[in-house]
This record gives sequence, structure tokens and C-alpha cells, in this order.
Amino acid sequence: MNQLNFMMITASPDIAAFIEQHGVARIFMDQEVMGKAERQGHLDTHKAAHSVEQIEAVANVLKRAELMVRLNPLHEMTRSEVDAAIAHGAQRLMLPMFSTRSDVGQFLDMVNSRVPVTFLAETAASLARLPDWLGLLTPGRDEVHLGLNDLSLSMGLNFLFEPMAARLLDPATTVLNQSGVTWGVGGVARIGQGELPAETVIGEHVRLGSQWIILSRAFHSGASSPEDLLKIVDFPAEINKLREAESHWRCADEASLLINQQQLAECAYRLGRRGEA
Repeated sequence: MNQLNFMMITASPDIAAFIEQHGVARIFMDQEVMGKAERQGHLDTHKAAHSVEQIEAVANVLKRAELMVRLNPLHEMTRSEVDAAIAHGAQRLMLPMFSTRSDVGQFLDMVNSRVPVTFLAETAASLARLPDWLGLLTPGRDEVHLGLNDLSLSMGLNFLFEPMAARLLDPATTVLNQSGVTWGVGGVARIGQGELPAETVIGEHVRLGSQWIILSRAFHSGASSPEDLLKIVDFPAEINKLREAESHWRCADEASLLINQQQLAECAYRLGRRGEA
């Protein structure tokens, strides 16, 4: 049976070392800056760029969790970014904002099998063309993550969960599940928090067959040390709550999962209407 794996963005070695002991399987570091402010400037999303020195500092403390670094979209310096991230300890790279099979092939050539790659499918073009480029990936090594923020923006939608509400991801996730390529989608807030209930989001991950999910900033609120983190949130307890919600949905029948999907859709569309003129 698949189990959801958690990843979280942090540049703090102390927090990285702490959360890997409490159920976080992947530390996510971010170097993407190109075009991000223009696309997401109005959204409450991660926009800080982590340096190679910060990447190395986190890499040096990890014992179990994998260190993934998101680079910029393909540009003239991508090869240098790939080399630098790997040299400073990246164990997996993520490519954002790609559109074509050619983009995927170019990036894989640059990485040259030194580390696995997660392809962040976050545009309507990359989603529509997924069956065309997916065959370039190595199952069991390379992965796909469906990014809801930019995907919803590329579709002209107001709320990031509207593509999931409309079941627009269902065809792509069916292809992914049949391919054997591990994949994930979007992120999740803490149980009992968030505009869209985290319990509902977890249920949709189970229905679709997702294996990875990003823990939102609700799990750390920018804390820079485990002591500060625990003042904000009982992190181990919150992870347990997510596991309890997941266990509930793993035992649910298909009809219950579809009812949950409908509830997600109703909530997502209601929240999306707030952005209408």
C-alpha cells in the first residue's frame, strides 16, 4: 500500500535535523527566483532563494531525509546551477516551469544521472503533454510533482485547488499510476487549519494515488530553530494527526472518497469565487 511521504521547505540545519526525526522524508530547498515574483507576487508562497552555502549546511546534518533542491526554469546558466547544487550536497533536483518533452530531455542530459530529478508539472502545457514526456523518466528514480499554484494561474483560475476540484488531474494521475513513476501534488496545512480542510485534501491524495505532499508553512511559520518551532506547533503531534487522517481514508471505500472529492470541489469553488471581479 502506498503511503504519503512528507517534504518541507527549510534552510535551517537545526530544523532539518529535527524534522527528519519526526516523519519528514525530504528536505526541500529552493533556488527558483526567475519569473516567480511576477507570477506569484500576489500569493503567499515561498519566494526566498537559498544559497549553495545554505544547501551545503543542511546537507551536512541530514542522516535519513533526502535533500532536494529546486532550480530556476531552464535558461543559459542551468548547467552551472545543476553542477553547483550537486557539488554542495543536493541529492535530488527539481525542474520548475517546463513545457515540453525537449525541456525534460535537456535537463536530464545536464544532470547526466548524477542525482534523480523531480519534474514540477505546473503549467497547462506540461500537464497536457505529460504522456509525451513521461517516458523519458526512470521509474523508481525520477519523479513528478503536480504544482497547484502555477497550474491554477496558467489556467486563469482564482484558487489553487480548482484544478483538483474539477478533476482535471485525474487523467494525468491515471497515467502516472500506470507508469510506475512516483508522484505527488501540492501541499497541505495542519489538521483543523487552512481554508480548505486538510482532512479533505488528504482524502483526495488517497483517491488519486499520490505519494508525496509538501507541508505548508503552517507547520513551521518561519521558525529558525527547533525550540522556536515547538513554541509555534507541536510538530510530532501534527504529523501524527496527518497520519490518522490518512489511515481513515485508506480504509474508506470508493464511494466515500468520491463524496470527499465533491466536498473538496464545493469548498474550492466557493473560495475561488472570492477572487471574481
